[in-house]
Amino acid sequence: MTSWTGARGRPYDGDRLTRTIFKNCMTARDLLEIWAFRLEADQKRVSGTTLDQPITLVAGRLVHTIGTLHLYELTLPQGSSIEPDTPLSIIPPNDLEPIEGIALGGVNNIALVQTFDRIEPCAETTVVPDRAGLLATSARRMRDMLAKPDAYRLGPADRLAPLLESATGSDEFAGVGTGSSVIATLWADELSMRRQRLAALTIDLIRANKRILVVCPNHHAADALLGILARAMKAVGLMYKTWVSRYEMALAQQAEGVRIQELGFEAQMHQFYANSHADKAALRRKYDRFRELTPILAYKGQKQKDLDEVRLLEWRLLTQVSDVQAKIKEVNATLAEYENLPLLQRLSLQAVGKNVESLRQYLELYESQCAALRGELDVAKVRINELVPEAAVPKDMRPEFDELKEEIIRLGGTKKIRELLSAEEDTNRQAFIQNRRVVVTTASRVLNDPLFSRVRFDVVIADEAPWISAASLLGAAGLAHERIVISGDRRDIALNGLWISRESGLR
Repeated sequence: MTSWTGARGRPYDGDRLTRTIFKNCMTARDLLEIWAFRLEADQKRVSGTTLDQPITLVAGRLVHTIGTLHLYELTLPQGSSIEPDTPLSIIPPNDLEPIEGIALGGVNNIALVQTFDRIEPCAETTVVPDRAGLLATSARRMRDMLAKPDAYRLGPADRLAPLLESATGSDEFAGVGTGSSVIATLWADELSMRRQRLAALTIDLIRANKRILVVCPNHHAADALLGILARAMKAVGLMYKTWVSRYEMALAQQAEGVRIQELGFEAQMHQFYANSHADKAALRRKYDRFRELTPILAYKGQKQKDLDEVRLLEWRLLTQVSDVQAKIKEVNATLAEYENLPLLQRLSLQAVGKNVESLRQYLELYESQCAALRGELDVAKVRINELVPEAAVPKDMRPEFDELKEEIIRLGGTKKIRELLSAEEDTNRQAFIQNRRVVVTTASRVLNDPLFSRVRFDVVIADEAPWISAASLLGAAGLAHERIVISGDRRDIALNGLWISRESGLR
C-alpha cells in the first residue's frame, strides 16, 4: 500500500496507519490524514479520465448577472455532466482567452456555471472540467490543517470525529440549543421540521452575537435553507438582508417568498462598495475643494496681514502729519504776532533760540517734514488700494471653508482621509465576509475556496449532513471556534456511506 508523510513528519504506511488508528479513539487529525490520503488517491485516479475531458457545448445562455459575477446555463451533449463545485475553464473559439468558472449545479446535461467574466457561449465553445484539481485542492487544505494547528481550532472537530465514524449517528450528542455543548445533533425524519428548528437556532445565535457558517450538501439545498432563514428572521423583526449572505450566486430567484438573489455575497458586496465608492467620490470632492481653498485663504490671510500693517503705518503717518501741521500753525502764529508780543515774552523766546530768523528755519523744516510724510502717505494709500482686492474674501468662501475644515477634523484629519481615499476596497473580500453574521454555502466550497482558509466562525451548522462527505465536513468543522451543529436524517448516514473512509472497512 502507498505510504505518505503524516502530520508529524514521519512516513506512514496505509495498512499500519489503519491498524494503529482504530486501536484507539479517532481524532480529527486522524481523519484528516485518512481523508487527505484518500483525496490524493482519488485525484490520481481521476486525472486523465472522462471526468476531466473537454466538452463541446451544444448551447448556452446568460441567466443572471450581479456585480462581477455571471450565471450561465450551459447545455452539454447527451450523457455529459459536470459535478457541482467543480472548477472549469471555458475556452471560446477564435483563440480567445479562456474564462475560469465553477459549476454550481444542473440537471442531466444542463450545467449552471458561475463565472467572473462575461462570455458569449456558442456551439464551438469548449468546457474543460478540473475535477482532479478540485480533489488536489481539497487534499492540500486538509494537509494545511494538519501542518498549521495554530491556524485552525480542531477541538470542536475532535468531538465530531466519533460521529463521522459512526455508521448510524450516535445519540450521544442529540438535541440542539444555545447552550455550551461543543457539538449537537438534530435528527428528524421530516426535512421541513429540521430546517425550521435550524432557523430558530440561527436566530438565537444571532441574538447571542455569534458568527455562523451554514454548510449544505448542494447549492439547491443552500437556496432553500436561505429562504427559510430569511423568512424566519423577518417574522421576528430581524433585518435579514443585514445578517444573511449566500456566498455564491443563488440558482433560484425566490425561496419561501423571499428574493434570495439580493442576499448573494457578491450582490451585497457590489451594493456596499457602490455606496462606498459614491461616498468616497463625495469625500474626494470635499477633500480636493478643501485643498483648493486652503492656499487661497492662506494667501488672502497673508495679504490681510500686510493690509493691516500698511493701514497701521498710514495711521501713524497721519498722526505725525497732524503733529507737524500743528507745529507749523504754531510757528506761523508766532511770526505773525512776534512784533506785537510783550517784551518779556520775546525775551523768553530768544532765550530758547526762537527769534524771527530761527522760527522761519523751523517753519521750513516742518514744511519739509510734512511734505516727506505726505509722500509716504501717498505710497501707503497706493499700497492699500492694491492690497484691498487681494485680501478680499468672497462672501461664501469663508463659510464653505469652515464647513469643510470641520468635516475634515471630524473624519480624523487630512492624513486619515488620504488613507481612506487610497484604500483598495474592491479586492478586500475577506474584510467584507468577516462582517457577515450568517454565511450560507456548500461544504465543498468551504474546503476548496481560499477565502475560507482565512476566516473563522463561532458556530458551524451542517444542514443535511449525511449528504455531505466527511472530508468536506471536516474542512468546515476546522473553522468553528465554539460549536458544531449537525442536522439530517440519521438513516441517510448508512444509506449514502459518505462518512465511511476506505480504511474503515479494515477495522
